[in-house]
Amino acid sequence: MRCSGILLPVASLPSKYGIGCFSREAYEFVDQLARAGQKIWQILPLGPTGYGASPYQSFSTFAGNACFIDLEKLVEEGLLTREECESFSYGTDPQYVDYDKVEESRDVLLRKAYSRFNPEEDFGDFVRENGFWLEDYALYMAFKGSHEGEPWTEWEEELRDRHPGPIQNERMKLADEIQYYRFVQYKFYQQWDRLKQYANDRQIQIIGDMPIYVSFDSADAWSNPLLFQFNEKNQPIAVAGCPPDYFAPKGQLWGNPLYSWEYHRETGYSWWISRMQHSLRLYDVVRIDHFRGFDEYYSVPFGEETAEFGHWEKGPGLELFRALQEKVENLQVIAEDLGFLTESVIQLVKDTGYPGMKVLEFAFDSDPTCLYLPHNIPQNSIIYTGTHDNDTLAGWIRTMPPHADRYARQYLDYHGHDEKEYIWKFIRLAIASVAQRAVIPMQDYLCLGSEARINVPSTVGENWKWRLLKGQFTDELADRIRELSGIYGRL
Repeated sequence: MRCSGILLPVASLPSKYGIGCFSREAYEFVDQLARAGQKIWQILPLGPTGYGASPYQSFSTFAGNACFIDLEKLVEEGLLTREECESFSYGTDPQYVDYDKVEESRDVLLRKAYSRFNPEEDFGDFVRENGFWLEDYALYMAFKGSHEGEPWTEWEEELRDRHPGPIQNERMKLADEIQYYRFVQYKFYQQWDRLKQYANDRQIQIIGDMPIYVSFDSADAWSNPLLFQFNEKNQPIAVAGCPPDYFAPKGQLWGNPLYSWEYHRETGYSWWISRMQHSLRLYDVVRIDHFRGFDEYYSVPFGEETAEFGHWEKGPGLELFRALQEKVENLQVIAEDLGFLTESVIQLVKDTGYPGMKVLEFAFDSDPTCLYLPHNIPQNSIIYTGTHDNDTLAGWIRTMPPHADRYARQYLDYHGHDEKEYIWKFIRLAIASVAQRAVIPMQDYLCLGSEARINVPSTVGENWKWRLLKGQFTDELADRIRELSGIYGRL
């Protein structure tokens, strides 16, 4: 079925208290999506983040971000007072997240809420049903707190390597702290489940994001070292990255631990099956990031300061996805197949049958055979003007090489000078394409410039901050989006 939607991270919602969350404004955004005739809300990973606030470097692949918990609901439940919530500074600019202030205030407030929480039956059910990941996560975060935030590789050996006796001793000492992290996850999932159900009841699907790799500083790496290419001291043998290219002469050193695919194969890919089942509890459709890494992955020796001296290794290929298909119900996946693709990657995407991604900002290099041009894309695709890793359309247009601008104007048959009209031409091109699904970033519908960009890859410090302002997603804009979607059969 042809449909369309909007890309907007949860953190970018115009909620109170410094960051987008599962608040009334989130429900209002869903209402506007419905008014606009949209069937998709695409978001970024929902996991707890550390330094740099990247949702692709999370402390857990299963846990949720405490900052997304709506404080107003905790006030309604009697766990907080409005005065307590309003006693903090959450930053000076409502258009950008101040992560230091948000995280510091959330920790204080959620601990207050926890101190007043009387566990109900639903809480016990949640803890039991999610024990397969929750216990390791809560233990990990409690240990991390008692070690002043240091990663697990810096802990004393008996905790780093999970010796049963010392682990049990610390578990007893930190029992209340562990319970606090269970409480936070309970509230996260309780609120997210309600919001997701609200969207589903309005025929809106959530497209979520599964990063291919987990963070080295994570409960996943600490609690399941056999999943990764670690030595006997639980240090990585090699880490993930990207090879040198025109844009990054020394490559990109991501630093994530690489998987021990032999071990995953021996265990029937059970961890991946659990991970995918859990992701499909969070989302209706899962976009798998860096799909290329399942065909071949770039391996950089641990300790290298750049990615220059890495090499390619063979990934699990189709075998993994056959295992998922066999064990996971209602498996709906989008393959993030962007970047340089080899014939074997292209074949893997075809063999899985998953829709790939097509991005208009990659299309206009004056080559009519470019795979991102609408006349070349297959129906089994999801088309974007840009993603969270791209500049906004306005920012991209302002920095386009002259040859790309000429070709785009010829392609669109537009030779005017109105930037907003130019942007809407690109949006119309995506909506009109044969791709079954079309997703447009909210910033492009608002014709915002580079100041609204979500992420600049391989940089740290200024990313993941932009927020939608209250009132920007107007009824007039929703009606215009609905009209355009209707013209091209996407309602």
